[in-house]
Amino acid sequence: MLNPLKSENNYEEQGEENSATYLSIGDLMSGLLMFFALLFITALIQLNEAQKDITRILIAQLEGQLKANDIAASIDPNTGDISLRDSILFEKNSYKLNSQGEKILQKLIPVYSKVIFETPNVKDQVERVIIEGHTSAYGKPDFNMELSVMRAWEVAKYSLYQMPFPNKYYKSLLEKKIMVVGRGKNDAKPGDLPIDRKVVFRIQFKGQSLGQLNTIKD
Repeated sequence: MLNPLKSENNYEEQGEENSATYLSIGDLMSGLLMFFALLFITALIQLNEAQKDITRILIAQLEGQLKANDIAASIDPNTGDISLRDSILFEKNSYKLNSQGEKILQKLIPVYSKVIFETPNVKDQVERVIIEGHTSAYGKPDFNMELSVMRAWEVAKYSLYQMPFPNKYYKSLLEKKIMVVGRGKNDAKPGDLPIDRKVVFRIQFKGQSLGQLNTIKD
């Protein structure tokens, strides 16, 4: 004859064993998740440090080459971005390059291309070359955005197709990687500040998102 109390004890013992098994699997999964999270964080830190090293190399090369070739351009000491004021490239409210702007690009683009496509550790990490147009906060947003896009495009077009490019190989690489962006007054401080009216050359390295670049302040 079956003993009800004995059956209940068996069920309780099985339940305790199952609970222990579930707890062990849960602990294992938690440990694995933590392990992979640490691996991911470590990889991000290493990637970030590698990008910083590449950026330092890029900045050093650009500073040396711009100085050696007497090119007046502003280099961001943290990112390596190169800024050209709109006043030396365009007339007011115009996107057509003036003669001074053409001469500056004729000097800058060959040197810039040589640095990014020839410097060890840099050349293999270049994902995109981004040409950004910027305006001050003054004026209508729609007009500023359109003007910034057209100015960036005008610089890109002249650099690739309208000026003498001494190295066709670098020109081909630049053409494949170039990207034109208009930022309008998105990054501008309040007012009509000359520092905000510019065209910026930026490098997007492999592993970087465009969002990361846009969080960088010039």
